[in-house]
Amino acid sequence: MENKKLHIDFFHDVLCAWCYALSPRMRKLYEEYHDISIKHRAFALAPSTERLEEMFGSKEEAKSQILNHWDAANANDDYHRINSALMAEKNHDYPFSTPGLIACKAAEILNGDDGHWDYFDRIQKAHLTDCDDITERSVLLKCAEDVGLDVNEFNRLIDDEKTVQLVEEDLYHAQQMGVNAVPTLIINNKWIISGAQKYNYLKEVLDKIKNEQI
Repeated sequence: MENKKLHIDFFHDVLCAWCYALSPRMRKLYEEYHDISIKHRAFALAPSTERLEEMFGSKEEAKSQILNHWDAANANDDYHRINSALMAEKNHDYPFSTPGLIACKAAEILNGDDGHWDYFDRIQKAHLTDCDDITERSVLLKCAEDVGLDVNEFNRLIDDEKTVQLVEEDLYHAQQMGVNAVPTLIINNKWIISGAQKYNYLKEVLDKIKNEQI
């Protein structure tokens, strides 16, 4: 019996430390499987500063509580790249999701899902390792330059309403699929894996799906 092909919807947010831990594991699987496709989907944990304040009571409390999650995610990360101590020293407010999500979609327009993924990984490094303010245009443009995008066209696209619409379409898709947290993987529109699962677990599940054992 022929193995199933795998299509994975990878829902993630630029703010999500657990997504940062998961992405390298997904890249490894993507390189190993020759019949896998991955669609990168935007998900907004905190679409605005106002939403952060609603969730945590204040901007200051949001930053404090979220950095505790960073420490837990850093323990999960295979490379321990998440720097909560540095972010605690930064003077800027904890960022919100929307500018980074739009930027990822601009990268996708320019270079497909691979472009989205490359940019997503780079902006997550800016946020979680370098602890830059990823709501700042200069940071968004620097990330675009670092992954080899046409910076002028990228700069135009992040102000284009059509790019914003792509983010909104992903958020609607998440709602329709019942996604309420990230990272979430949906495999062949049927199987769901939630959280920053370890590589061996992911591989085991994908192999079972491919071999029609589940």
